[in-house]
Amino acid sequence: MALPNRFLDELKSRVPLAAVVGRRVRLVRNGRHYKACCPFHSEKTPSFHVYEDHYHCYGCGAHGDVISFEMAAAGLSFAEAVEALASEAGLEVPKPDPQQRAREVRAAGLGEVVEAACAFFERRLRLPEGRAALDYLHRRGLDDATIARFRLGYAPPGGALRAHLRREGIADDTLVEAGLLRRPDDGRDPYDYFRGRVVFPIRDRRGQVVSFGGRVLGDAKPKYLNGPETELFHKSRMLYGLAEARAAIRERGEVVVAEGYMDVIALSAAGFAQALAPLGTALTEAQIEALWTLAPEPVLCFDGDPAGQRAAARALERALPLLGPGRSLRFALLPPGQDPDDLIRERGPEAMRAVLDAALPLVELCWRTLRARHRLDTPERRAALEREIDRTVQAIDDRAVAQQYRGALRDRFWAAVRAARGQRPGRGGAMRAAPAGRGGSGMAGVPAPAATPAGPLPARRLQECVLLATVLNHPDLLEHVGERLGTLALDDPELAALRSALLSAWQGRLQRGQALDRDALDRDEIVNHLRTAGLTAAVDRVLGPAVCMHAAFARPGATAEAALAGWEHVFRLLGRPDLDLDLRAAEARLASDMTEECLARLDALRAGRGCLFDEPETKPYPVHIGGIGPPDTGS
Repeated sequence: MALPNRFLDELKSRVPLAAVVGRRVRLVRNGRHYKACCPFHSEKTPSFHVYEDHYHCYGCGAHGDVISFEMAAAGLSFAEAVEALASEAGLEVPKPDPQQRAREVRAAGLGEVVEAACAFFERRLRLPEGRAALDYLHRRGLDDATIARFRLGYAPPGGALRAHLRREGIADDTLVEAGLLRRPDDGRDPYDYFRGRVVFPIRDRRGQVVSFGGRVLGDAKPKYLNGPETELFHKSRMLYGLAEARAAIRERGEVVVAEGYMDVIALSAAGFAQALAPLGTALTEAQIEALWTLAPEPVLCFDGDPAGQRAAARALERALPLLGPGRSLRFALLPPGQDPDDLIRERGPEAMRAVLDAALPLVELCWRTLRARHRLDTPERRAALEREIDRTVQAIDDRAVAQQYRGALRDRFWAAVRAARGQRPGRGGAMRAAPAGRGGSGMAGVPAPAATPAGPLPARRLQECVLLATVLNHPDLLEHVGERLGTLALDDPELAALRSALLSAWQGRLQRGQALDRDALDRDEIVNHLRTAGLTAAVDRVLGPAVCMHAAFARPGATAEAALAGWEHVFRLLGRPDLDLDLRAAEARLASDMTEECLARLDALRAGRGCLFDEPETKPYPVHIGGIGPPDTGS
């Protein structure tokens, strides 16, 4: 049974091997892969390892991919295994077709032609005529090893490629079909598609070169040029750098998606070998699905210019209908006017790591985008934002995820409403959308952290700052309070950005298998990390004397026990008025909308209030927040 390679690749990408194996044996995570007792021979100690794209038993030598596993485990033929997996993936198995077989043979021939062109471009880069292109790559910070790894080359001006391949006996029609020549509409002879450009080979999942991208060396337009669609190359489905990044992705469990070729190469050269990029277009549904076969939460890294901001907004909208349990996106927003290459060259890989660790969850970016479009000073404007939240949630096809988004966005909505009602004219600008400022990052229509006025803090804002100061000075507490800190509704964009970066750094270390203790992440390290991420103003605000003078447990010298007890107490105090208001709102909503969803939310709020506040309150530490106890003036 001969099937197109493209279909088999699609099938394997849609059906995770671990899910298929996990139906027959109990899998245990072992770093970035899984292990189990082998289903093909008797053993007590697990020696069967399951990776992203293959399995291997170190006991009996069994080895293969998802199709061969299904064949061996279920006793199926190749055709039967493909049928079963295709049904699970929602794919239709192509019918036997002599014409399709002929196309496959033809595609294999085209692949050889494109490979010959790639070798030609690589050689030309090292000749005198390629000196300007090689100098350009060196100026961009690429060494010869990186240039060779990505097989970068140079396409000379004129018809050099056509002449070379014709001497090899390859006809013009074949070169046009391979996307290497362009045939004019007026009947003139075809000419080289790539001329006078640095050439970036594009490889498929198997590492075969299928097309090229090119960058002009002068001021000609377009600056970047992708090859045309061919039998081999489908740019809406492919990702640049995947062949080079697969090993790093498997090892690190992380995918970083940049915007262009040079971003991917610069990231890889700086130690971020898990970087990929779409091919000159906005991220497509097929590419998002492909990313989820590599990691559950790919990080999309967008330039700080308006084009990058628009790309982030498009990716958010495109991803919403595709979200599912355990699969989402995160968004790393670069400083305005910078791309990854700029940031790495100016501030080093550490600055890039800080930006990635501060990546926003999709739900947070979604809220910021919605919030930036609406003021909340009238009932009509609040109703407009509620309606847009409902429309956003309706775009999510998965009901369980949609329900979670509805709750998360409505929690943020009510926190914003409370903050708007409590804000006096002339005091604070946290509710106004602020443009991305120096040292920060933002996207079109999304509020970036705003400056905070000096003076005494309102009680609620002070409590929020104390919670953040406590975990900044005692980062080991995140192991105990990190999840609850993430649930806290912070309407101040500056504090929300600080919290997001802090939790992302913590979660990133956990995902990379590093324990979060004082050896792995001490106070100075995390503070420096946050400053590098452009959050210096927020860090200074939270750790300033206007905050820590009110709570001795939040200071660096406090014991871990006092810090944890103090954090728990303030968290309960902060949650009480929010829950009371949420309860009243939920009761009012249930009175006007008697649905199971409204009743379930009211029950959950009542249960949560009972868990938080039925225990007696204790104050085993000096604290003066919102009128509780005398201020502590000790060091």
